[in-house]
Amino acid sequence: KVSTEDPEMAFCTLANREDLNPEEGSIHHCLYQFTRNEKLTETNKLLCDVCTQRHCGPKNNIKSEKKYVYTNAKKQMLISLAPPILTLHLKRFQHAGFNLQKVNRHIKFPEVIDLAPFCTAKCKNVAEGNTKVLYSLYGVVEHSGTMRSGHYTAYVKMRTMNNHLSDLVLRGQSPQALETEPVKGQWFHISDTHVQAVSASKVLSSQAYLLFYERLL
Repeated sequence: KVSTEDPEMAFCTLANREDLNPEEGSIHHCLYQFTRNEKLTETNKLLCDVCTQRHCGPKNNIKSEKKYVYTNAKKQMLISLAPPILTLHLKRFQHAGFNLQKVNRHIKFPEVIDLAPFCTAKCKNVAEGNTKVLYSLYGVVEHSGTMRSGHYTAYVKMRTMNNHLSDLVLRGQSPQALETEPVKGQWFHISDTHVQAVSASKVLSSQAYLLFYERLL
């Protein structure tokens, strides 16, 4: 839909992606790879209705699938609506022959993340002129063990109320005030019935499986 309305803006983002230079093994690198521009060629060509009609006439006159016209194309997945709560799910398994193997690699993630390089230039709920879409970390789920068994624990931040987030969730209003710092609060590690206060550095060194961020700006 975006590319049909304005092809030149279809692959534009709120902030320049090329300025990122994301570190490999970081959540920024994961997002950069997930939203990269892909070329669809050869067996991945796109079926073009316009080209097909131009060469073969109206669609209802096409009797053979061989008459469909396929063309090279570009594809890119970008965020068109910035969510109040951002949930990032890391793929922590890989194929090892016929088996699945858990990926134990540490992925770096920040307390505050900017989604602007991964948002379309026409992101619906970002105030005009804003070139940042900031989120603050408030929860992490960690898994220890293997693909067959293990244990889930969580890190949760007890924090003050985020009025901007309430406005966004309840009234759909985009945050206007500039907030670049993480929401203040105390982190806790929760394992079954055991709860312990921990530092932010302990949280950031965890082997994250799920990441939960709340929108700041």
